[in-house]
Order: sequence, then C-alpha cells, then structure tokens
Amino acid sequence: MKKVLIVEDEQSIIKLLSYNLEKEGYQVTSSLNGEEGYEMARTNAYDLIILDLMLPSKDGIDICKGLRQEKVDTPIIMLTAKDSEIDKIIGLEIGADDYMTKPFSPREVLARMKAVFRRYENKIERKTEPEESPEKAIIIKDVEILPEQYEVRVKGNLIECTPKEFDLLIYMARRQNRILSREQLLNAIWDYDFAGETRIVDVHISHLREKIEDDTKNPQYIKTARGFGYKLEEPK
Repeated sequence: MKKVLIVEDEQSIIKLLSYNLEKEGYQVTSSLNGEEGYEMARTNAYDLIILDLMLPSKDGIDICKGLRQEKVDTPIIMLTAKDSEIDKIIGLEIGADDYMTKPFSPREVLARMKAVFRRYENKIERKTEPEESPEKAIIIKDVEILPEQYEVRVKGNLIECTPKEFDLLIYMARRQNRILSREQLLNAIWDYDFAGETRIVDVHISHLREKIEDDTKNPQYIKTARGFGYKLEEPK
C-alpha cells in the first residue's frame, strides 16, 4: 500500500483528497501546517507528497527546496490557487515532479499521481539494473557531462544544475546536432503535456545557457531554431 502525505491548509481539500485516495487503496497522512508537514516529510517514508504552495509557517516552495537539499527524493505534486506561469516554473525548477492548479478534480489528481509513480519507478529500475557497462562521460568541447555521477563540468569546474536542467542537458547532448522541438523536450523531460506551456522549456534553456555559455547573447552550444526549438552542438 502506497503512503501519501498531504500538506494543505484547507481542511476541505484534505478531506476530499483523503476520501478519494483511500478509496483507491492509498494510505493517507495529512498536515495543515507547513513546518509540521516539512518535519513529517523529512523524517518519515512516503511514496508521494501532495504539497500546497501557500501554507502557514513554511510555504511549499521552502518545503520542496529544503527536502531536495536534504536529498529527500520522494515525488512531489504541488498544489496552488495561483495560475501564473512563474509559480509553475519556480515549483518545477526546485524539484517538484508535477504542478496542479486549484480547482482540480480528484480524478485528475489520481491520473497525475499514476504518471509520477510511473516515472519514478522507471527511474528506480534504471538505477538498480546490473551495470554491464557504465555510461561514459559526454564531452562537448569544454562541457563534460557525467551521467553516472549526475554532474556537469565546464572547463573543469563543477556547476550546479537542478534535476530538470541536468535531464534537459543530457537529453540534448545524446541528440547532438538534432533540432528538437519545444513540445518534444517538454514531453521528454516532464513526461506529460503542460497544455502547451512550452515557456517552461525556454526558461530552463536560458538557465542552462547562463551556466555553460561564455556569452548568453551569442550562445555557441545551445542554438535556437527559431519558431521550432533548440539544438545542442559543439562550438566551431
């Protein structure tokens, strides 16, 4: 039985989610308080966390960021009443696995949960598969990507990448010189349709350029295919 933690300050939403999740066979624990929810998430084993953005004492952004910094990799679905693009980008940037805007239907929550579980379980399977031949480093001029260590180095210097930035970079690196559409990148990295919100891809590309390019206004690695998408190539 999968265990789900709900951190949400609206009792009615907790009741709605708890009823529907328990009916589907999930074991549900909840907290109305951000600080309490954070402690529960970091000290107990859950299969999924449903996390509200706006919470008393500690908001969802701080909770998500803190858990990821402490290497708690439990999948997180963030909930919010806000519908601005920047809130979604921030939530995903700091390590949330999915993002839902209120109001939502229990059926949609269950569908998103199943998609997150599927991605997470596939990731775990890849990690536990016998390592016949570890994947070699991908070197593109001054950029070195180490798939096994989940590290990126530029001119020998280790750079900080969020999980989604790393996934995006290595996906493009494995497909060097191929033009990849925003929709293709969105579906490949986030694994579901964000209803055309490809701006999330643009923001992550911008952040990657800041980290690997000498001149972000004249990028040499990540090139834009106007009106279509991007491609990663070795500088000439």
